[in-house]
Amino acid sequence: MLYSYLSMASKPGLLTDWPWKPLGSFKYIILVPLIAEHIYSFMVKDNKDIDVSKLALFPSMLWRMLHNQLWISLSRYRIAKGSNKIVDKGIEFDQVDRERDWDDHIMFSAILFYWGNKCVPGGSRVPYWRLDGVIITMLLHAGPVEFLYYWLHRALHHHYLYSRYHSHHHSSIVTEPITSVIHPFAEHIAYFLLFSIPVFTMVLTGTVSVIALAAYVTYLDFMNNMGHCNFELIPNWLFTLLPPLKYIIYTPSFHSLHHVQFRTNYSLFMPFYDYIYGTMDKSSDSLYEKSLRRKEESPYVVHLTHLTTPESIYHLRLGFASFASKPYTPSTWHMWLLWPVTLCSMMLTWIYCSTFVVESNRFHNIILQTWAIPKYNIQYRSKSQKQSINNLIEEAILEAEEKGARVLSLGLMNQGEELNMYGGVYMQKHPQLKVKLVDGSSLAVAVVLNSIPKGTTQVVLRGKLPKVACALAFALCQKRIQVRTCIIN
Repeated sequence: MLYSYLSMASKPGLLTDWPWKPLGSFKYIILVPLIAEHIYSFMVKDNKDIDVSKLALFPSMLWRMLHNQLWISLSRYRIAKGSNKIVDKGIEFDQVDRERDWDDHIMFSAILFYWGNKCVPGGSRVPYWRLDGVIITMLLHAGPVEFLYYWLHRALHHHYLYSRYHSHHHSSIVTEPITSVIHPFAEHIAYFLLFSIPVFTMVLTGTVSVIALAAYVTYLDFMNNMGHCNFELIPNWLFTLLPPLKYIIYTPSFHSLHHVQFRTNYSLFMPFYDYIYGTMDKSSDSLYEKSLRRKEESPYVVHLTHLTTPESIYHLRLGFASFASKPYTPSTWHMWLLWPVTLCSMMLTWIYCSTFVVESNRFHNIILQTWAIPKYNIQYRSKSQKQSINNLIEEAILEAEEKGARVLSLGLMNQGEELNMYGGVYMQKHPQLKVKLVDGSSLAVAVVLNSIPKGTTQVVLRGKLPKVACALAFALCQKRIQVRTCIIN
C-alpha cells in the first residue's frame, strides 16, 4: 500500500508551486509594500484613526512563526528522548529540504487577510471582542468546516488528485509539526476558502472581532502542529473523565495512522466523521495506548557535548534548520534581532541547569544520543564554574549508566585535563562504572589501532609526542607491540 501510493507522486498539477518560488530566500520582499503602508499609516494617523485589526496583522504573523517553531523544537526534543514516540523511524534528508519553506502558508494568509481588510466591506475597523462571533466560529467549524474538509480530504486521495497534489504531503511518512502545512499551492487555496467560512460569516453578520480571528487561526495552527508532532501527549484520563471528547478531539497517533495507512482517519480535527462513515482505523485505540506507555529510549552510545555561545542554541537540531545548514556566524544582523529569544534561552538554561537530549540517531539496533551540558565556553574557562560543570558531567555519566549505555564520549571542553583529567576523576570516584568513558584522543587511538595490520611487532612514532601519541604508545605496549620514538625538533 505504502509504495503504491508513493509511486503516484509523478504528475504535478496546475498551481503546484508557490508564486514566489523563483525568488528563493528573497521571497519576503513581497511583504515590503504591505509593511511600509502599515508603518506609514501608523505614523501619520491619530490614535483614533488607527485600524487595530490592520495593525495586528503582522504581529500575528510573527506570533504564528514563533508558535510553529516552538512546536518544532518541542517535537524534536521529545522524539530525541523517545518517550511516547509513535512512528519509530528517522527523518530523511529530502524531507528536511521539502519542508524548509513551512512559512509560505503564513505569508499567503497574511497577504489574503491584508486584502480582505482593505477590500471586503466590514473587514476593517474590527472591534477587539464579540462573544457572538466566537460562538458562530465554533459552530461553523464543528459543522460545515469539518464536514466539508472530510470529503475534500477523501477526494484528494482519489488517484487523479492524489498523484497531482496530495501525494506531496504524504511523502512524509514520519511527520513533524511543520509537515501539516506542506501542501501544493492549489491545496492551500482550497483550505483557505474552507477555513474562511467562519471568518466571512462573522464579517457578513457584523460579529467579527480581533480576538476571535486570532484565536481561530491559533487554534488551527495548534491542532495542525499537534496532529503531526509524532509523539502522544493527550493523557488517557481526559477521555476517561469526558468520553465525548474522543469524537471531537483527535490525537497525534490518530492522524499518524493516516500517514501510514492512507485510507483511514480522514478527519480534520474531529474523528466524529470517521466514526460515522466507517473510515476510522481499527488500530487507532491500540496505537494510542501503546504510544502513551512508551518509555524513553535506552542509548547504546552517548556523546556529551555543551553549548558554545548563547547563539549556538539555534544551530542545534532543536533550533532553526536554516541556521544550522550554514556556517556559524554569530555577528549577523538577524542574530541581533533574535536577542530577546536568545536571552530567554539563556534564562531557561540557567533555571533548568540540567543535561538535555539534543538529538538521537539509530544505526540498525544501535541508538546514539547526543546530550548537551547547559554551559557556555566562557563558563568552562572560569575556575568558579569548574565544580558545577564537573557535577553536571558526573550526573550525566551516572544517568547514562542507569539507562544502560555502553559508551559515553566526552566532547569539546568536557574532556579537559584541568577540568577532570580526561574523565579520570569520574573513574576514580566510581570504580564500578560499567559505561566506558572515552574522549577524542581515545577515539583517535582506537581508529589507529584498528588500522594496524595483524602481526605487527614494531611501531615507530615520529615527531613530537602529544596526548594522542602518548595514549597510542601506551595502548600499543599493552598489546605487546614494541614502540620506538623518533623525536624531531
